[in-house]
Amino acid sequence: MDCPECGHETVVFAVDPELREYLPGDDPGASLCPRCLSVRPAVEPPASEPDFSPLGDAFPDGGAAVPMALLLGLLSSLALYRDEIAALLERVERAGTDPLLVIDRLDADPGIESEVDLGRRRHQLEQLL
Repeated sequence: MDCPECGHETVVFAVDPELREYLPGDDPGASLCPRCLSVRPAVEPPASEPDFSPLGDAFPDGGAAVPMALLLGLLSSLALYRDEIAALLERVERAGTDPLLVIDRLDADPGIESEVDLGRRRHQLEQLL
């Protein structure tokens, strides 16, 4: 599946029912673009575990991966999704990953061209926490 924003191949992953409230619609999955970090609902997620390796070593695996991906998708509107972002930050932390460090590392990656200013959002997230 290619990203509609930049044309790069996306990482498609299943979203557990308890996390679907963080996605628009009722789709069972989502896709994350490793170049522009846009997140879109996906009607047909893969049956196997997703491979987030295109996002580099900065991106978590295990239980923190999907909440972190969904968090990135909501960063474009901190004011609108404040509660959802706070809940996802907590989930990522409970899974053993520092979400602010992940954002720092993604921001420093020269292969990522996010439309969201990750450095600025990180600062705002610190204030939110």
